[in-house]
Formats: sequence, structure tokens, C-alpha cells
Amino acid sequence: MRIGLVSDTHIPEARAELWPQVRDAFRGVDLILHAGDLHELRVVDELGEVAPIYVARGNGEDGSGGRAAAPDDPRLREAWTLEIEGVCIGMTHVLPIPEMPPHITLARALERHFPERRPDVLVYGDTHVEAIDEIDGMLCVNPGSPTYPHNLDVQLGTVGFLELGSGAPQASIWQLTDHGIEPFDWTRWRR
Repeated sequence: MRIGLVSDTHIPEARAELWPQVRDAFRGVDLILHAGDLHELRVVDELGEVAPIYVARGNGEDGSGGRAAAPDDPRLREAWTLEIEGVCIGMTHVLPIPEMPPHITLARALERHFPERRPDVLVYGDTHVEAIDEIDGMLCVNPGSPTYPHNLDVQLGTVGFLELGSGAPQASIWQLTDHGIEPFDWTRWRR
């Protein structure tokens, strides 16, 4: 199973429409997970034409920064727990990665958002900085932002993919380009 990962699209704040490369990159995926800050529900509708979609409600959907709050929609939740191919996937917009102890910790976020079961994979957004980390046995993935990478000016950013099926879940980050997507060059950005 191949899952498309995206976050922090910020439409129409970043640009009027989502880059067409995002839609093209996700053609053929089984599912799309959007880790929040989409701002307008039409992004859910657009990506939902490509594959079934689940969306974490970001601070942008809750009216921060003077934006209009997004209406209630069953496709948006503060946190999702999905069991797919025997893998527990948790998704929310904000996770404290890196942590800021003693009060802002991953353990507290897990307890708040995923009290029933600790996820095998965590998908999150908010920072606009792409990341793949293993923390205490959990695969943690932030696909970055396709429109505001690293909170810079509007430009082609990143999306991610999660592969499930044979063996441990595998995540990858891909850079949007004028011609499609290419593997992300981790040497381009320093974390």
C-alpha cells in the first residue's frame, strides 16, 4: 500500500490553487493523509478526487492568524488513528518534535492525541520542515510543505510517501519540481 503525505498547503494564502505537481505525484496512491493547515476545504475535495483522504485539523482551520475557521467536516479531526495493513498510523497537526522538556514532550502529546494505542507511525506537520525520524520505535514523518517549505516564500516544496506491506513501514520525502517530483536532497537543508 502506498500512502501520499502532505501538510501545510495554506490554500489560498500561499497561492490560489495547489501546485498541479502535488495532484500528479499522488496519482495511483491508495490513500492521502493531510497533516493540517489546508485552510480551505476545497483542497480536501480536490485531493479526494485522487484518493480517499483524511485530514488533521490544523491551527489554520481553527481561525488562527485572523483566518476564518473551517466548518465542521467529518474528514477533519484533531487527530486520527488508522489501522492499515496491520500498522497503527497516528496523525495530528502539531507534535513536539523536537521536544521542549519538561512540559512540551512527545509522551504528553501521545497521551493527549492517542490515548488508546501508541501508533507505529506518526504523521504530523506545522513546522513546514520535512523530517523522517525514528523515536522510541515509532516512525515519525513530517512531509514538510508543498507551498511554503521551511516557512520561506511561496515556492515548490515537498510531499511524502508511506509504504506499507512487506516488512517495516518505509517513508520518503520528495521535492516538487517544474517537471514533477524527485527524491528530496537532504543535503540542501540543514535541520
